[in-house]
Amino acid sequence: MSLAPSATASPVILFHAGAALAALGLGFHQMLRPKGTLPHRVVGWTWTILMAGVALSSLFIRSHWPKVGPFGPIHILAAITLLILPLAVLHARRGRILSHKRTMTGLFFLGLVVTGFFTLLPGRLMNQVLFGP
Repeated sequence: MSLAPSATASPVILFHAGAALAALGLGFHQMLRPKGTLPHRVVGWTWTILMAGVALSSLFIRSHWPKVGPFGPIHILAAITLLILPLAVLHARRGRILSHKRTMTGLFFLGLVVTGFFTLLPGRLMNQVLFGP
């Protein structure tokens, strides 16, 4: 593992990666801790803000993926995340806890875990950081 490949990355990419890693850690934390408590709500709001930051910052990252205009397929996931996050919060505020849980869990796995595996593909920055150039 070496952080050297990230030395040439843009600030947007560094923010995106940092926010995604923080959200990944907090997401795992949330799943293991008691629900409905004040700490759950504080960590949940922090996670929600981080996820919004991850999704918004991804809109400014240009990659080698196929594109339609300035956007590629990964940007669809960013748009979905930005639409679903407020819905998940609304579920909790209206007492629809099962819907809240399913929505947040889905966002965690699709928006962080699955997409995180794509960052490990050869040629991607996280692949170079973890496995070398």
